[in-house]
Amino acid sequence: MVTAIPEGATAADLGPQVQSGLNDWKRTGYGGPCPPVGRHRYFHKLYALETVLTGLKTPTKPQLEAAMQGHILARAELVSTYQKGR
Repeated sequence: MVTAIPEGATAADLGPQVQSGLNDWKRTGYGGPCPPVGRHRYFHKLYALETVLTGLKTPTKPQLEAAMQGHILARAELVSTYQKGR
């Protein structure tokens, strides 16, 4: 069970129970903001689950959300903006 995530931690630092899913670029991990010109919003979501999810290899967002149904104890969401000039 993970109760805290140290700054700069990787999935490997957190143990075998931590798995990485696919992001919008069909890769694992965080790639940082890369919008076209203009201001864009980014949504960062964190969930506390009452169980370890099993049977997921590299799930997509819909697959992960379906597996979490009924197991969410708490959740947090950070919305940030990033603006890129020309």
